[in-house]
Amino acid sequence: MTKKLYLLDASGFIFRAYHALPPLTRKDGTPIGAVMGFCNILYKLLSEVDATHIGIIFDTKHKNWRHNIYNDYKANRPPPPEDLIPQFEIIREATRAFGFDPIELEGFEADDLIARYACDGKEQGFDVTIVSSDKDLMQLIGPNIVMMDPIKNVILSDDAVMKKFGILPNKVVDAQSLIGDSTDNIPGVPGIGPKTAAELINQYGDLDTILASTDEITKPKLKQNLIEFADQARMSRKLVTLSCDAPIPREINDLTKPHWDSDELRAFLQTNGFKSLLNRIGMSPENHSNAVSQNGEPTTDIIDFTQYKLINDMNKLKEYINNIKSTGTLAFDTETTHLTPAKADLVGISLCYELGKACYIPLGHKNDSGQLFDDGADIVQLNEKDVMNALRDVLQDPSVMKIAHNAKYDLQFFDRHDISFQSLDDTMLISYTLDGGSTRHGLDELSRNLLNHTNITYESVAGKKGNFAHVKPEDALNYAAEDADVTLALWHHLKPRLLVEKQVGLYEQIERPLAPIIAGMESAGIKLDTSYLKSLENEFSLKANALEEEIYKAAEGRFLLSSPKQLGEVLFERLELSGGKKTKSGQWATGADLMEKLARDTGHIVPTKILEWRQLTKLISTYTRALCEIVNDRTGRVHTSYNLAATATGRLASNDPNIQNIPIRTEEGRKIRNAFIADTGHSLISADYSQVELRLIAEIADVKGLKQAFLSGQDIHSYTARQVFDIPESAELPPEKRYAAKAINFGIIYGQSAFGLAGALNIGRGDAKDFIDAYFNRYPEIQSYMEDIKVTARTNNYVETLFGRRCWINGINDKNGMIRAGAERQAINAPIQGSAADVIKMAMIAVDRANLPARMLLQVHDELILEVEDSKAETVAKQLTDIMENVVSLSIPLVAEAGIGKNWNDAH
Repeated sequence: MTKKLYLLDASGFIFRAYHALPPLTRKDGTPIGAVMGFCNILYKLLSEVDATHIGIIFDTKHKNWRHNIYNDYKANRPPPPEDLIPQFEIIREATRAFGFDPIELEGFEADDLIARYACDGKEQGFDVTIVSSDKDLMQLIGPNIVMMDPIKNVILSDDAVMKKFGILPNKVVDAQSLIGDSTDNIPGVPGIGPKTAAELINQYGDLDTILASTDEITKPKLKQNLIEFADQARMSRKLVTLSCDAPIPREINDLTKPHWDSDELRAFLQTNGFKSLLNRIGMSPENHSNAVSQNGEPTTDIIDFTQYKLINDMNKLKEYINNIKSTGTLAFDTETTHLTPAKADLVGISLCYELGKACYIPLGHKNDSGQLFDDGADIVQLNEKDVMNALRDVLQDPSVMKIAHNAKYDLQFFDRHDISFQSLDDTMLISYTLDGGSTRHGLDELSRNLLNHTNITYESVAGKKGNFAHVKPEDALNYAAEDADVTLALWHHLKPRLLVEKQVGLYEQIERPLAPIIAGMESAGIKLDTSYLKSLENEFSLKANALEEEIYKAAEGRFLLSSPKQLGEVLFERLELSGGKKTKSGQWATGADLMEKLARDTGHIVPTKILEWRQLTKLISTYTRALCEIVNDRTGRVHTSYNLAATATGRLASNDPNIQNIPIRTEEGRKIRNAFIADTGHSLISADYSQVELRLIAEIADVKGLKQAFLSGQDIHSYTARQVFDIPESAELPPEKRYAAKAINFGIIYGQSAFGLAGALNIGRGDAKDFIDAYFNRYPEIQSYMEDIKVTARTNNYVETLFGRRCWINGINDKNGMIRAGAERQAINAPIQGSAADVIKMAMIAVDRANLPARMLLQVHDELILEVEDSKAETVAKQLTDIMENVVSLSIPLVAEAGIGKNWNDAH
C-alpha cells in the first residue's frame, strides 16, 4: 500500500480561520473564533483524506535564520490581532486533543520544516500532500508532491503554479527572487511583477542567467533595475528558498495517523462550546442536535446518491406521490433559469419524502437551439402543467408537511398554477430563528456545518456562467435531487431544536407565516415611471456638472473627484485644511464622516460641495439609471427580492433594488420615490409606525416618564426637552432644545456617546455629556437598561427582543476596546430594533389574514406600501392603521399613520 504523508501548514490556516469567522468567545470571554475554524479544517482533513502519516506544523513567535541575512525580514508585518494571540496556544491544545504533537522548531519557519518533511517523504517513497494555499510552498511541487487547499477543496499541481506565476514549480524561487514579497518584506527587484518575471525566466532560464544577460535587455528601466538591484535579488533568493536540510524535531515514521482520543477530544470541544463539531463527530449526548434518520436514530452518512431517480413518466410520478402520502413528509426544490422568480422559467422540480429517496422531474431542459432534450427515452421530459396538476393535492394537503429552503422563492412558481401550500416549513427560517446573525443560513453552508456534507456546486454542473436549462436532465439529477435530500436532512436536524431552545413561538407566529406573504409581494412587484426617472437623471447630471465646476474653482484646479487620493491631496496639501488624517496605507482619509466634519469646522466650499456631488452621482448610478434597467419585461414592474435571513435583528433586507436604502432625508432622495407609482385606476397607501423604537424602549426599559408622555399623546421630543432642560409648560420651547432632545432620544437607542452627540449637535463634548447626564437623571430606567443589557450580552452572547428573538452580539467580550464598545452599542440597540422588526412582521401577517381588497407591495423598515383601487383607498387606509396599531398589546399605544397618493412619495 502506498504510504501517504499529509503536511498541514497550521500557521497559515490559523490566520485564514481567524479572518473567515466572526469574533466568537467562550462563556468565560476567551476568544475562540480561530480555534473553531482550525478544528473544522483539521476534522475535515482527518475525515476525508486517506493519509497514513500526518504532520501538523507551526511557526514559532521568535526570529529565524532569515533575519540573520536580512534584519528587516517581515518587518512590515503588523502584530497579530489582540484577540488572536491567546488562541495560538489553544490551537496547539486542539492539535493534541486530536491526537497529534504540534511540530515546531525555534529558528526555523513552518515552511522550512514542511520542505524537509516533503523531501524526506519523497525519498522514502511517500506520496506527499502539503495542505496549504501558501504560494511560498509551491516551489516544492513536483513528482510525488502536490498541494491541497482543503477550504476550496482543490489540488494544486504544476497547472496551478503555471496559472499563478506563468512558470513551472522548479522556477518559483527565481520568480520570487525577482518579484519580491511585500507581505514578508522581501525586496526583489523594483518594477518587476509576475508577468515580467515569467517572461524573463522563460527567455533566460533562471536568475543567474538573467543577471548575466542584462546587456541583451532592451527596456532601459528594466535593465537599469536588474543591474542596480542584482545583489538584492540574490539576497531575496536566499530568503525565499526552502531548504530540504532543515533539522526536524520528529522523524517522518513517527507521524503515523493517530486514533482519536475521544475522551480528550470530547472534553476539549465541550470546554470550548463547539457543539456543532461534537455533533458531526458523533460525540454529542444531545440527540436533538444530531442529524437524524427517519426512525429518529443519529446518522453520520446522510447523503446517498445511489437511490436518486429521474422521473420522466407520469405513472412513476404518481407512484412517488403515493409514497409521499404514506410518509406525510415532502421536501422540495425548484431549478430555474434566473435568481429572480419574475424573470425565471421553471426547469425542473426535485422532491424527497425520505432521506436518500429523492427524485428530479425535468420540465424545461433545452439544447443550445432552444429545443427540449428528447433524444432518448431516459431523458424524456414531462409537461409542467401536467406535473403541477398531479402535485396539487399533495401540496395543498394539510396532513403532509412540505419543507423547502428559502420557500418564498419556490412558492412563486407554484403560484403561477394557483397552488397554495398548506403545512409548510422553511429550513432557512428555522435556522435563522435558532441561530440568527451568529451564522449564515444558506443551504450549502448549513450542509457543511451541520451535516458535514459538501453539496455539489452549480458551477461543476452548469459551468461558471452556465444556464441550468442547458444541462442534460441526467446530468442535472444528482445536483437537483441533492438539494431536496439535504433540505429534508436539515429539517430533521433543526426542527427538534425549536422546542428544546424555546423558539417555537417565534418561528410559528412570525417567521413561518411570513414566507408566502413575501412570495406574494415579490410576485406582485411595483410599477415604475421610467420616463420620470430619465428626466430626473438628466436633472441630477446637470446639477452634478455644475457642482464639479464650483469645486474646481474653489480647489484652484481640476482633479478627479472620484479619486480619494487626489481629493485628499487637494484638501490637505493644496488647500491646507486642518483636521486631516491618514489611513494605514498612508493615504488621506476622505470618508463621509470626515467630509461632514470638515464642512462643519472649516466652512470651506470643497468638502461641502463634494458631499452634495457624491450624493447626486450615487443617486444617478444606484437609482435613476439602475432602476430603469431592472424593470421586468414580462410585467412592466420592479420585483425587489427580500432576504428573510440576513440581519442580526430580524429586519428584512432587499436587493434589486435595495428599497431599504432609498434616501429620504434630502429633497433629491425623496424625488426617487416619485418614480414608484400605482397602476391605472389605483392608489398607493403608505402606512408606518410613529416613533416605534422610542415606544419600544419605553416598554422594554419600563421608562415611566416616556410612557406617560405617550399615553397622554404629547409630542415626545418636546416633552423630553422640557424634562431634560427644566423648561416649564408655561414657557416657550426654543426649537434648538427640541432638536437636541430629538437627537438624544434617537441617539440613546443606538448607544450614542457624548462624542457622537457632540458631533450630531455641533456642540462641545462637555455640553453633550451634560445633556446625556441630565437625560439619564430624568429617565434613570434607560441607564439601568443599558447597563443590564450589556451584562446580559456578555453572559449569553445574545440579547432578546420582546418576543423572544435572540440577537447574537459578536465581540461583546473582545479585549479590543473599540470592538467591545461597538458590540455594547449593538447590544443596547438590538432588542429595540429587533422588537420593531418583529412588530412590523406581525403586522404584515395580520394584514394578510384580514383579506383587505388591496395588494401588499413593499415593506421598508417600519412602513408598509399597499396598492388599492381608488374608490377603496380611504376605507383600506383606515383598516390598515387599525390592524397595525392593534397587532400587539403593550402598556403604551402603538400609533400608525397612513397616506394615500399616486406615487410613493405623495403617499408617504
